[in-house]
This record gives sequence, C-alpha cells and structure tokens, in this order.
Amino acid sequence: MDLCTHEVRLNHWKLIIKQCQSRPEAQTAKQWMEENRAQENAYYYWLRKVRREVYSQMNDRNVFLPTAPEKRAVTFAELSMTPQLNPEGSFVFQPAVVIKTPSATIALSNKVSDRLLDKILREASPA
Repeated sequence: MDLCTHEVRLNHWKLIIKQCQSRPEAQTAKQWMEENRAQENAYYYWLRKVRREVYSQMNDRNVFLPTAPEKRAVTFAELSMTPQLNPEGSFVFQPAVVIKTPSATIALSNKVSDRLLDKILREASPA
C-alpha cells in the first residue's frame, strides 16, 4: 500500500473510530459496528494504527500524558447542629437545598448559619 492510499484509509478510519467512540453510553462498540456496517477486525486494526500514530506524535513533541490522580485519603469534618423536634419529640427536617456530589449528599435547611454553610462548602468542594 503506497503512502497516499494509507493516509486516505487512515483518515477514513479515524472518522469511523471517532464516531464509534462517541456512541451512546448504553450501546457497545460491537453493536455500533453492526449498525454501521464496520468490520470489527478492521476497526481494531485501524484503532491500533491510530493509537500508534498519536503516541508517536506525542513522543516527537515530548508531550506526556497526565498521570492518574492519587487517591486522596478520606477526611471527616465534625459539624454540630441543633435538632428541631416536632411535638412528639422526633426529629423534623425539611431541606431547603440538597447538594449532591459523586461521593456525598448534603441536605441543608434555610436556617443554617453562614459559618456552618461556609465550612460545609469548603469540606465538600474538591481540593
């Protein structure tokens, strides 16, 4: 295969690979290939070629991939609050706002103090 033919095919497969990798999350690569009539063996052959080309270009430019972030230690923050009791003596809480992060859910009333809210937001935000 001459250089021109190789470049044309490489660019064609780059487009196919990009489309496959931006498929819906629920769809597997194999399902996408079946729907789009892409041969699985050819797809993975060209995927290896594209990856090698990108890796080679990165090495030529001294570009380094970012390292995976270190796993942070779990930290805890002590928060004090005064419970509100209903007439039966059980705790009643109606959140005014709920903050959800991948690792925690925080429900706050509109009676939270500025100081406590500041502490919660500092502890809940990623470092």
